Amino acid sequence: MKKGRLLTAFLGVFLLLTGVLAGCSSNSSASEKNGSKDNKEITMVFYPNESAKNFTASRKALQEELHKVTGKKINIQTTTDYNVAIEAISSGKAQLAFMGADGYIQAHAQNKKVEPLLIQSGEDGTTKGASYRSYLMVPKDKADGYKKDGKYNIDKIKGEKISFVSASSTSGFAVPTDEIQKHFKLKNKDDLSEGGKFFSKVLYGSSHPGSAINLLKGDVDVAAFDDIDLAPFLKVSEGDYDKEGSTFQVKEDADAPFTEFKGKELVNLSVLPVQNGPFVVNTEALSDKDKAAITKRFTSKEFTENKNLFAKEGSKNPTLWQKKSDKTILLKVNDEWYKPTHELIGK
Repeated sequence: MKKGRLLTAFLGVFLLLTGVLAGCSSNSSASEKNGSKDNKEITMVFYPNESAKNFTASRKALQEELHKVTGKKINIQTTTDYNVAIEAISSGKAQLAFMGADGYIQAHAQNKKVEPLLIQSGEDGTTKGASYRSYLMVPKDKADGYKKDGKYNIDKIKGEKISFVSASSTSGFAVPTDEIQKHFKLKNKDDLSEGGKFFSKVLYGSSHPGSAINLLKGDVDVAAFDDIDLAPFLKVSEGDYDKEGSTFQVKEDADAPFTEFKGKELVNLSVLPVQNGPFVVNTEALSDKDKAAITKRFTSKEFTENKNLFAKEGSKNPTLWQKKSDKTILLKVNDEWYKPTHELIGK
């Protein structure tokens, strides 16, 4: 068995078994100076997905919670590029970040003082099932062309046009490209990152909705994105979130940028588990006192009752975390928990 197959298999098994506003400031860029544990301000940086306008209420709610427990002014840094967020937390310009596993691992590789602090639990309130899903999707009207012996697979994506989210995205690049590499027994995974090699064309959507839009517009034949970032816009109309070959339909009440695609349908060719992304801290730039206060508040059951921070799966209004059950909570976690993803990405 190839290394890639082993790593993806290990990740799947692991996930199944392991068990803000002056006093709150408005959106701002991070300070040009590196953070300090003695700073009277804290900067929190977000990925492009959570930087979107429809996450404004959720970002503000988090900002308010951080101010409440630290007493400090909380600056919110939104981004349009994954690498900006990674650089901000690794350099200490931001002291906190909301990231995916791949981005965290890249930041940790640049600065060992960057550590995961919290993750969303699985449905039972533990690390068991603390994961979400990565998809490779195609348009519904072309989906039958990807069947082999009556089942959907990715055999025919070679030579096609594809959209990923970002080269730093876990579910929108690292996990699906690992699946493609092992399926086609490719020696060099780098061939998947640009057009003219394995794929005829490679686009990047910069966010998960952006990757889906590339597919809906017809700019690509297949696209990679996750379930949680598309939950406000897509619903399963046939099948199940965990079942290959399921149909996903753009909701009739979907907001921009999906308004012109209402009712359009997509089919997933693959569904893969992804470790939940961490709430990250630069321990060199944030005091132990602030870290302890944030941890205590954020791991409380009361914290999960904030509807601007936790919404039920499939809610129209996106939140930073999803309340998959009454037991959903944030849990303390360390770098060791991300060992499967470390091995998957090779860092």
